Amino acid sequence: MKLFGLTGGIGMGKSTAAKLLAERGLPVLDTDTIAREIVAPGQPALAEITARFGPAILTPDGHLDRARLADLVFADSAARQQLEAILHPRIRAVWIQQTEIWRSEGRPTAIVVIPLLFETAAETSLDATVCIACSPATQHHRLRDRDWTADQIAARNRAQFPTGKKMSLATYVIWTEGPLAIHAAQLHRVIPGP
Repeated sequence: MKLFGLTGGIGMGKSTAAKLLAERGLPVLDTDTIAREIVAPGQPALAEITARFGPAILTPDGHLDRARLADLVFADSAARQQLEAILHPRIRAVWIQQTEIWRSEGRPTAIVVIPLLFETAAETSLDATVCIACSPATQHHRLRDRDWTADQIAARNRAQFPTGKKMSLATYVIWTEGPLAIHAAQLHRVIPGP
């Protein structure tokens, strides 16, 4: 099985790429989904996060207040590193387990979306990496359309490798400035399959 890792900055088209690949019948797992699942009420990661950051990061019904936690950790790099130490090993264990299932099923190709792929050295467990990228202006426009502030965008970008670095480290780069059909065609050339 050839295992691809998809990465890129926020608002650059990773979710769109994942959707296009899944629509072709390829197995795709997004680590952002795993991150949400492992912090559900009753999960050990949520208990550890609450112990570290206090009960103020919970909603009244006991769920993680993701916006409140994000405001806290993206304003404090030490807090972000502590959160990542809780989450990243758990996330990695889940996606590694899923890739082994795909391998046992004889899947020829599979994709894992990992926003912090290079930051977590996940490339060592992958056969190839794909950076989904666009210009900073397009990124800002897309995120502003989602009601992100300039400060929120800057904070998220500071927490990741710069896009240029991700592009230089990746096996392939998909440029998402153009129409969706061009995005899909680039993906098809890089990740063949059904």
